[in-house]
Amino acid sequence: MKRIVALLLVIFIITSTYLAIDQPVSASSVNTWAEKSPMQMARGSLGLAVVDNKIYAIGGDAREGKWPYRGSIVGTNEEYDLATDTWTTKASMPTPRSEFAIATYQGKIYCFGGISNIDDSGRHITNVIEVYAPATDTWDNKSAMPTARWGLQANVVNGKIYLIGGYTPENASYSESITTLNQVYDPLTDSWTTASPMPVAGRGFESAVLDGKIHFIDGVPMESRNLLHLIYDPNTDIWSEGASSPAITGYSTAAATSGINATKQIHVFGKTGDLWEDKVSRTKVYNPATDTWTFGANMLTERLDFAVAVVNDVLYAIGGYTRKLDASHFGDTITLYATNEQYLPLGYGTPDPSYDAPPKIEVISPQQGAYSTPNIALDFTVNESISSMSYVLDGNTAVEIIGNVTLSDLSNGSHDLTVYATDLAGNTGVSETISFTVTELVSQDILRPSFVMGALVVLVISVLCVGMVFYWRKRRNSRH
Repeated sequence: MKRIVALLLVIFIITSTYLAIDQPVSASSVNTWAEKSPMQMARGSLGLAVVDNKIYAIGGDAREGKWPYRGSIVGTNEEYDLATDTWTTKASMPTPRSEFAIATYQGKIYCFGGISNIDDSGRHITNVIEVYAPATDTWDNKSAMPTARWGLQANVVNGKIYLIGGYTPENASYSESITTLNQVYDPLTDSWTTASPMPVAGRGFESAVLDGKIHFIDGVPMESRNLLHLIYDPNTDIWSEGASSPAITGYSTAAATSGINATKQIHVFGKTGDLWEDKVSRTKVYNPATDTWTFGANMLTERLDFAVAVVNDVLYAIGGYTRKLDASHFGDTITLYATNEQYLPLGYGTPDPSYDAPPKIEVISPQQGAYSTPNIALDFTVNESISSMSYVLDGNTAVEIIGNVTLSDLSNGSHDLTVYATDLAGNTGVSETISFTVTELVSQDILRPSFVMGALVVLVISVLCVGMVFYWRKRRNSRH
């Protein structure tokens, strides 16, 4: 009896822990903020990316205090596990930087450009591209950006990464260094093309992708104080305008909910009023279906230059700083934050009826198991029309394909295969990762004519040598 009671107690504890950690956030608390575990290092101007439902906080500016500020620009990389509400330090970005662009593609995190250092001579701008693979906790370099920039935006649509706007390196005023550049990076070929530039240059743009279109919000042109909301369609290479937001938010950030767990909307977070004083950090919500704006609940912590990530349509605002002004500006005080706050958005728990699900991919071949041949058919099905397909073998560079192919000359040993497909709306589906092994019963080299001929030559020579040995032994014996 005591054993049964003990067993039931263990089951109760495990079940309670599971419910506390893994269950989805209750929709009854929509439009609310909650504090989560902070980062290990406080910083602003950082980048956030999501891979396998984990958030990676990379780089940033760690200078704080009074002028001259203490600290430096960093390459720190921390992984946030939502299930356990814990942070883990990972391999640092090789080039420390802030104000860079960040994007996730096929399980890897791409970091573009940014500010690598700030000293008495000004900002030092880089055009470096470094790619982080969470699966192996390693970094890799890619071809440099054609134009070094900072404060730019990176967005993924149809398997391409669009690097738009920002500031170029000239030691000049903001008005002279703002750019309208729209450069397109292809991660499959590690190459660049140029697309239609932004129609109006503006400082302070934030961006998000919704239904395959890139929204640039809260940009302010230098010649006026009018807020801009520009919309870029990569499929047509055409720009248009959306409704301007109801209030300016500086050093803000934006993110979109997908329609899976919450209504399709864009959320813009940032401080209003005088950016350098402690004012309210607002939540503005854009509904693309009606081209209208509304306000959500204010953020818990007032701050600037933080970053936002979205996981399962729940948003996380992480990092940032505040700046108290001094009359001379040389007595300004920077206070950094490691703060991590979770926002359950308006419309959470109400999936969008217009949600366009990503393609579903079923891999028919190969399957889990062992193969005795180095040539295996890659055979799969997709449930809708698609614009691009690719596969990744053993974590290597993605290989673009147009249909079923043969995986040739596979080496002996274990292999992992994942197939990707992007539909016409820009939604990317990912197959189950298939793990299989190649264990050739007979080496293929043995079957090659050159190998057979070589083997025959060796055999003939061996026979001749043995014959010569017997001949000389027999001759020696006959003499005796």
